[in-house]
Amino acid sequence: MYLSPLQLSSNSQIFMSGDVVVNESAAIAPGVILQADPGSRISIAAGACIGMGAILHAREGDLDIGAGAILGAGVLVVGAGTIGENACIGAATTLINPSIDKLQILPAGSLIGDTSRQVPAEVTAQAEAEAEAAPEPEPEPPSVSTPAVDRPIEPPAADPPTPPQTAPETAAEPPPDTAEPQPQPAETPTILYGQAHINRLLGTLFPHRQAFNRSDENGQTLSGGSG
Repeated sequence: MYLSPLQLSSNSQIFMSGDVVVNESAAIAPGVILQADPGSRISIAAGACIGMGAILHAREGDLDIGAGAILGAGVLVVGAGTIGENACIGAATTLINPSIDKLQILPAGSLIGDTSRQVPAEVTAQAEAEAEAAPEPEPEPPSVSTPAVDRPIEPPAADPPTPPQTAPETAAEPPPDTAEPQPQPAETPTILYGQAHINRLLGTLFPHRQAFNRSDENGQTLSGGSG
């Protein structure tokens, strides 16, 4: 089956300015802008496909679109560079001074070649130098278990001699009381009554009792009562 080559769309739907060269087999969708500044050139090879609303602006050099390359809708290409053969650029991608290899694929919405947001090389080099100068932490040596070694059993250490215990000091005994003894209260003398005294007392109380008295064999006076 024979397929006729793609025909360039009407120039009324494409804006071209400057030195622009488009192959007859390239497909250019409506709304595409191709602009080359003085001293610059845009070259679109055979089989390339430029999506709707894409903008290619060549400046400070040539911008070459390789054979079979596909640029999605709304792609913006600014500067000088090359998009390799059969490369695929996703929609709404921005390329500044592109350098796209063959068969390279970029996802939609990518931003390639923008140097305005990059960190200066001097700052990057300084950060790398500081990182290299920083000492690296030393790795801890692996723990190796040492084999047990038989060691002679040491006798237990002798306990230090205990000092002789001294008898606890007793409280000093108070000195003997040298003071004179205090006089004790006078005791009531005990009166001892003899037999004679009792007889006198009985004679006084009982005067008639003497008649009843008699003497025993030993000459002792006995009471005259019943006995």
